Amino acid sequence: MGPVGSDGSNGFAGNYLDIQPLVDAAGYDLSQFPESAVNAYRLEGQGLLGLPFATFPTSIYFRRSLFDEAGLPYPPSAYGEPYIDFEGNEKEWNMETLRELATMLTVDTDGADATQDDFNPESIAQWGFVSQWNEPRGESTLFGSNILVDADGNAQLPTEFQEAMNWFYNGIWVDRFIPNAAQSGSDLLAAGNAFSSGAVAMAHTHLWYTCCIGEGSDWDIAPVPVYNGVATAKLHGDTFRIMSTTRYPAEAFEVLSYLVGEASPTLLQVYGGMPAREADQESFFAALDERFPQGVNWQVAVDGLAYSDSPNHEYPMPNYLKAKDRIGAFQTLYTGTPDLDINATMEELVADLQLIFDEVK
Repeated sequence: MGPVGSDGSNGFAGNYLDIQPLVDAAGYDLSQFPESAVNAYRLEGQGLLGLPFATFPTSIYFRRSLFDEAGLPYPPSAYGEPYIDFEGNEKEWNMETLRELATMLTVDTDGADATQDDFNPESIAQWGFVSQWNEPRGESTLFGSNILVDADGNAQLPTEFQEAMNWFYNGIWVDRFIPNAAQSGSDLLAAGNAFSSGAVAMAHTHLWYTCCIGEGSDWDIAPVPVYNGVATAKLHGDTFRIMSTTRYPAEAFEVLSYLVGEASPTLLQVYGGMPAREADQESFFAALDERFPQGVNWQVAVDGLAYSDSPNHEYPMPNYLKAKDRIGAFQTLYTGTPDLDINATMEELVADLQLIFDEVK
């Protein structure tokens, strides 16, 4: 069955076949894929549930024109490179550097940026940063891989999640470089497709966003910043799975191998996914270059596979669909409510998740 991503399959968790024994029996070569891409389909207690097929690494999309207008150098062009500021100083490309840039790139209708005393937060015309079409579990990966459920199926509050949500909440309501819910939904920000509006300087999102980035050729992509020295480029991926109830596992694996192998060049053009197999990527990006002729640094996306989140942010949870809805309600609250005690709100989230998890124990 497929292609489907982790999020779309989690509502049926526990029903998929561990294909590792089939990989071993067939002598299937996993080395044709990046190890991190394979590991994205390994789930503790369930095994290897798929093979890399259509992959969508995360990058920082940025608008060259807005950086040029502000007199700011662009973000680094490769993982491991520092950011060179407008005075020529080297800085680690980390979450604090991104915050500083985003603040300088947030501008009100009179032209004052968010670092200046006369900046008017009630009249913002341009924002510095947005996490485009991401939910809290995905946003939190900027501070490292983490999960809200422990090995025993109980809710937990990882440090990475706490730090990320404080960063985002302050970015919205204190530093004001991230649009709040009402601003994101406004016509100015294309009714939710904020980066495509041209009024946002940087966006944290996946390669699939090329579907919806809109007109204009002034954008490029940059590496995801590090936090505590570690970059985490969260990964979306669609693959095919085999149901655990199959009576023909070897035959099903033969078909799966065909779909992610011989048939993949044709299928990936249909689905618009980057091939996980390095040998197939050149033709994929050549097609993207025809659509976006400005010279996008696609190598950043390729290199991002080596920094994918493990465990993946679309991890399974007990009572998955209900738990996901509760996390969505939490996002609605913190993006739409000023003067919120974000830490107390996270504690409430975890308490509610525990009740939701307990319903299926």
